[in-house]
Amino acid sequence: MVNHYLWLNKFSVFKKILIANRGEIALRILRACKTMGISTVVVHSEADQQAKYVTLADESVCIGPALSTQSYLNIPAIISAAELTDVEAIHPGYGFLSENENFAEIVEKSGFVFIGPKADTISKMGNKIRAKEILKQAGIPCVPGTEGKLPESEKEIIKIANNIGFPIIIKAAAGGGGRGMRVVKNQKNLLSSIETTKSEAQAAFGDSTVYLEKFLENPRHIEFQILGDGNNAVYLGERDCSMQRRHQKIIEEAPAPGISDKERKSLGEKCVEACKQIGYLSAGTMEFLYDQGKFYFIEMNTRIQVEHPVTELVTGIDLVQEQIKIAAGESLRYNQNDISIQGHSIECRIAAEDAKSFIPCAGTITNYHAAGGPGVRIDTHIYSGYTVPPHYDSMIGKLIVYGKDRSEAIARIKSALSEMVITGIKTNLDLHSDLLNQDEFVKGGASIHFIEQYLNKKH
Repeated sequence: MVNHYLWLNKFSVFKKILIANRGEIALRILRACKTMGISTVVVHSEADQQAKYVTLADESVCIGPALSTQSYLNIPAIISAAELTDVEAIHPGYGFLSENENFAEIVEKSGFVFIGPKADTISKMGNKIRAKEILKQAGIPCVPGTEGKLPESEKEIIKIANNIGFPIIIKAAAGGGGRGMRVVKNQKNLLSSIETTKSEAQAAFGDSTVYLEKFLENPRHIEFQILGDGNNAVYLGERDCSMQRRHQKIIEEAPAPGISDKERKSLGEKCVEACKQIGYLSAGTMEFLYDQGKFYFIEMNTRIQVEHPVTELVTGIDLVQEQIKIAAGESLRYNQNDISIQGHSIECRIAAEDAKSFIPCAGTITNYHAAGGPGVRIDTHIYSGYTVPPHYDSMIGKLIVYGKDRSEAIARIKSALSEMVITGIKTNLDLHSDLLNQDEFVKGGASIHFIEQYLNKKH
C-alpha cells in the first residue's frame, strides 16, 4: 500500500472539470475534484434535477430530457455545456460515452481535455478482435478462437468451429457489458446462432462483426488494474469479478483468492508491457478468464471501472485522482516497487430491482439508513426521499468494505448488509446476504456460473 504517496494540494491540475455522467460515479468524481481543489460542473437530464451530486456541484447544466439518447449520450449538448461553463476538461465516468472514441476525439478537437485514453487507443482496444491481436504481441495468452473476421463460407466456419472445439461462444467484436454473446454447444445451432448474434450486434453496437472463442466451462473472471501515463505504466493488482449474473458483475473483491504472488507478478508485468507498447494513458483494466491455473485475455476496458474502490482500498491509491493528474500531463510519480497490496476488500453492487425476477424497480425511497463501522465505505447518490428514475441502469450504489484479511472483510460486509436499510423500493440487499453465506463464496474461487447455478437450485 502506497502510504507515502500523498499528493499535496499545492495547486490544481485543472481549475474546472465537467462531469459527463450521472449516479454514484458522478458523485465519486465530484468528491475527487473537491479534494483536489477543482471546481465542478455537472450535466444532468431533466429526470436527475434533484440528484445529490447536482446540488453539490459548483455549477450544473440540464442537457436534455430523461432519455439518455437525448441527454447523457447527446454529444453536442455536452460540448455546449462545457463551452458555456468554461471548463478545461471532461470526465466521462463509466458507461454512456466513456469508451466512445468519437466523443473523445470531439472533446479534444473542441479544445478540452478528455480524462481518459486517446481516441485511437479507445478504438484499438474497443474492438475485441484488434485488442487480442495487440495483446498477443505482448505475450499475453488469449482464449483459443478465430483470428480476425469470420470467413464468408459456411463450410469454412464449421471447420474452424470444429478445430476450436465445442462448446463455443460467439462474441460481438464491438460488444461489452455482458451483451453480444451467445453460447453454442454443438454444430447444429452454429450458423443460425451466428446470424442471430450478428443482428443483435448491429442493433446494439452498430457493428455486426462477430468472432468465435472456445467456451470455458467453469472459469473465474479476474481483471488487472492498470495506470499509464503514455510512456510508463504500473499494475495495481487484480480483482476477482466472478460473482456474475448474465455476465453482469454483482460482487467483486481484491485481491483474487488463490492467485499467487508469482502469477500476479508474471501477468501484471505482461499487462504493463502491453500498455507501454500502445502508449496507454489513464486508468484501464485488462480482463481475463482464469481456468485450471491459466489466464486467457478477453477484453480491455479503457475507463474507470464500477469496482475500482476495492483496488483503492488495498493499495491506498485514489484512481480517479490519478486519472485527473495523468490527463493534466503529469507523469506517474511511482514505479512498480512502490505498490503493494495489503488486506482485503469486497464490494456489493446495490441495485433497485426485484431480487427474484431481477426486474428494475423505480420509485421513491422512503427511508435510507447507511451502514457504518470500521472499514465500511458506501458510494451512492441516494437519500431518503430520492426518486429512482426508470430510465437508467438499476444500480443505485456500492457497499465496499476493507479488512486485514479476507475473513475479516467477509464478516464486515455481512454486518454492513444487515445494517443497511432502503425502503420504498425493492433492492437486492437480501440476495447479497444470501450469496455471501454460501460455502462456495466463503471458501473463494467460485466460477462465473456460480450465481446462476445457485439461483436455479433455489427457485
